Amino acid sequence: MKKDKQFLSLINHINDDFTGWDFSYITSTGRMDNGMLSWSYGSEALYLMQESQAVLDMGTGGGEFLSMLQPFPNTIYATEGYKPNVPIAKERLEPLGVQVVQLHEENKLPFENAQFDLILNQHESFCVREVNRIISHKGTFLTQQVGGLDCAQINEYLGVPINKEFSQWNLKRVSNEINKNDFNIVFSKEEFPVQRFYDIGALVYYLQAIPWQVPNFNTETYMDGLYKIHQVIQSKGFFEVAQHRFIIKAEAK
Repeated sequence: MKKDKQFLSLINHINDDFTGWDFSYITSTGRMDNGMLSWSYGSEALYLMQESQAVLDMGTGGGEFLSMLQPFPNTIYATEGYKPNVPIAKERLEPLGVQVVQLHEENKLPFENAQFDLILNQHESFCVREVNRIISHKGTFLTQQVGGLDCAQINEYLGVPINKEFSQWNLKRVSNEINKNDFNIVFSKEEFPVQRFYDIGALVYYLQAIPWQVPNFNTETYMDGLYKIHQVIQSKGFFEVAQHRFIIKAEAK
């Protein structure tokens, strides 16, 4: 299939300078945009931060989000499991008083029993038994998760099946696990907001940054599928997919 000049130019000029968890290269330029949710994880997290004495942020990335929730309590930790992000998070957060810990096993957290009265978790996997172990009585666990059907249309166009086990990661399943581990759910919601890509280069950048969407992604292997998406963009002005998000606020018994 012969590819047009614009397509080849866009996929051959991808900015590989992705660090931490910052998509501003394609969001600030309007090349990718996300639909709105009916809740704000950030607003809830900011309020809870001000009401807490000891806080853990799980999966902090490069610390971009956490750094904006100041002022912090005296005791505040952040974990990060992706090794390249750890020095980025340390550089950003440690001057602010946050202790950054590299995480090796989610089912064996390096913290004391009942150490935190607030645990934040945005798009990070977790072992609910361990979360319950390290949270105090009446402590709050706030998590926003990426559901297993996230951006499934990308996989459809590229001919890559979504992970069957992960496809069942949804509000119902996670709520059941949380309820079984001595939490009371205070609030929960699940939605499928729109996400749009306005050029094929933005999609390639996105897939390189989140390798779990299409494992072992590279432009050579998926050239034909990418070109089909490019043609959709040329026709409609954008390529639209459905995100999958859910939020749970729970209180430890």
